Amino acid sequence: MKILIVLTSHDSLGDTGKKTGFWLEELAAPYYTFVDAGAEVTLASPKGGQPPLDPKSNEADAQTKATERFKSDTSAMQDLSQTRKLSEVSIADFDAVFYPGGHGPLWDLAEDRDSIALIEQSLQANKPVALVCHAPGVLRHVKGHNGQPLVKGKSVTGFSNSEEDAVGLTDIVPFLVEDMLKEHGGQYSKAEDWQVHVQQDGLLITGQNPASSAATAKALLKFAK
Repeated sequence: MKILIVLTSHDSLGDTGKKTGFWLEELAAPYYTFVDAGAEVTLASPKGGQPPLDPKSNEADAQTKATERFKSDTSAMQDLSQTRKLSEVSIADFDAVFYPGGHGPLWDLAEDRDSIALIEQSLQANKPVALVCHAPGVLRHVKGHNGQPLVKGKSVTGFSNSEEDAVGLTDIVPFLVEDMLKEHGGQYSKAEDWQVHVQQDGLLITGQNPASSAATAKALLKFAK
């Protein structure tokens, strides 16, 4: 089984002067869920090379067994330092796609034509796509086979408005994940803030927040062939 993990290349948190990127837990937990299941994992990002890590996800209170394992894993860190360019990968080479969050994807991957095409082509090829936390925001411009928004009528979740408010970035992000999913016709649901919540609708799998990372990855494994 071959799984593609797509990471952000965006490192600026709006006009705040602060940094953002991908959220470490949302990469590390799925990465080992896949690797420990025997999957071959490839990392990609729009710009290729080293993707930016959200510095807050590397603070002490955000660490887990998976993040500590990842940071001490020389092979994993090497893979992270040399992600493939998203424009140079083909869904034909993979069995499933996974998108970690962090705020970065809201700026680049949500608008990236290669990402949009990758998701559409993956689902058309009957291959599952999973996205966690802010990553469901990447579905903003993705269309289904009928030309309608992919999420229209589908059971979905993602970082909630209340969670965004809790981290104080409601007025900083380009759009709110929960609002976007609802506006595009998604049947959005959520658990209490920071609790595990995963939705699966056909080949589309979404997780609400960092705590949902491993569960979202496990759900993807059930559908990857």
